[in-house]
Amino acid sequence: MSGRPAYRRVLLKLSGEALMGDAEFGIDADVVSRIADELREVSELGVQIALVIGGGNIFRGLSRRAREMDRVAADHMGMLATVINSLALQDALEGLGVTTRVLSAIEMRSVAEPYIRRRAVRHLEKNRVVILAAGTGNPYFSTDSAAALRAMEVRAEVLLKATRVDGIYTADPKSDPAAKKIDRIRYLEVLDRGLRFMDTTAISLCMDNELPIVVFNLTERGNIRRAVQGEQIGSRVGP
Repeated sequence: MSGRPAYRRVLLKLSGEALMGDAEFGIDADVVSRIADELREVSELGVQIALVIGGGNIFRGLSRRAREMDRVAADHMGMLATVINSLALQDALEGLGVTTRVLSAIEMRSVAEPYIRRRAVRHLEKNRVVILAAGTGNPYFSTDSAAALRAMEVRAEVLLKATRVDGIYTADPKSDPAAKKIDRIRYLEVLDRGLRFMDTTAISLCMDNELPIVVFNLTERGNIRRAVQGEQIGSRVGP
């Protein structure tokens, strides 16, 4: 495969909705297989990959129905949904011969290793794909915040946020036809303008540690590799 990677170690944040395909909820096996194949290609470039996957395709903690529940209970259900997605992606990756480990912030030793930072780093050093499940293990924190935190902990060089939109826009492009795509933007400008592609806790954590964020469209085949190789796709947030 042509092109050298721009990063040696990355953290990839996948939205749970990205795993749904065209369905309204659940996991589309074809989509998971395609993502796994792209990750295999990137791993073969020598890039160390850590992943955080959302759970919105199974349970969304801020949905109307969930708002009627206790917030802590709803958040714990969302964390467990991320474990389901993590196991699905692990199965697809290992089916392609990619050694994968799931580490969970909520202990469930029969299905995943407990999250220990040094263990996660060691797995990465051995070129295993590491899937970091169950968010931070605490309520009131989104998987975006978990992705930013884990990226710092494993010393990733970039946070790649893969969504179903091709970058950051001035408004929601689905509802506002006048919305304009932003190619590059500073952390503070994101916060000042209230751009909601990621929660403010995650943005602030990346800003404090000068971790660049690249937001790109996951649905286009090859975009994960392009992002890892440093091509200008999507939108980039930096100092």
